[in-house]
Amino acid sequence: MLSKIAYKLHSGKNNKLAYMTKNYLLQLVPDCFFRKRLSRVLSSLDTRSDKDYIMRRVDYCCKLLPGAHLPEDAPAVGKRDKRWHKVYWFDSVECTRWFDPKLRWVFLPGDINFIPEVPSIVKSRPVEGDNANGVLLKLNKVRHFIFVKDEIPFREKKDVVVFRGKVKDKEQRVRFFEQYFCHPMCDLGDISRNYREHAEWRVDKMTIRDHLRYKFILALEGNDVASNLKWVMSSNSVAVMPRPTCETWFMEGTLKPDYHYIEIRPDFSDLEDKL
Repeated sequence: MLSKIAYKLHSGKNNKLAYMTKNYLLQLVPDCFFRKRLSRVLSSLDTRSDKDYIMRRVDYCCKLLPGAHLPEDAPAVGKRDKRWHKVYWFDSVECTRWFDPKLRWVFLPGDINFIPEVPSIVKSRPVEGDNANGVLLKLNKVRHFIFVKDEIPFREKKDVVVFRGKVKDKEQRVRFFEQYFCHPMCDLGDISRNYREHAEWRVDKMTIRDHLRYKFILALEGNDVASNLKWVMSSNSVAVMPRPTCETWFMEGTLKPDYHYIEIRPDFSDLEDKL
């Protein structure tokens, strides 16, 4: 129990208690306060020096063309379903409360690794194909959007690739472990619970600070994106991964292989050469 508490305090991840407290307090502010400010906030875009950058991001995350329409039974924005996971509920409310509650939408919370049949707000979508129906919003940001201040120079880090994460039911991660678990260039560990098939892979969790002692950090997709990629790219270490197949508001699909990260083949066969 004490070790779990110590990990939560020093893991380097966002403080979920602070996130929940802040969002519960924000619910005390009436929605009309935001709706009255909407026109003024949107019109301020024309005076911003980063307007072109903002519009490039908007156009990438929302690729819907004129004429895209919702099904007739699409719910109103104001009828938010409190059965959603709390972080998805809070993150969606942060945006939707600015708009007319009678507007309609389709919202798909969770890990979305397929292209929706109708225009839908999603946290993640496939990179390839006509993915316009997947409209990206910054969702589950308390878990996914972590950035670090890394004070360890790259040259002083270990010449090893490290990975700590859940492997159970993650096909890509299972294949990597089967190939490289005992490899001298890898420090791998599975933090899944109740995974009896490969008990030798099981280890305790590792803090982000401990990860930063390594030059190379493996970023393997699980259900959709690799959730550690954001903080790895803000560090002095280098992400190692196959080309991403899914993307979020972080726009993983725009990353350049062997420039933003070290690209390895989907079968991992060139890992040694690339490192």
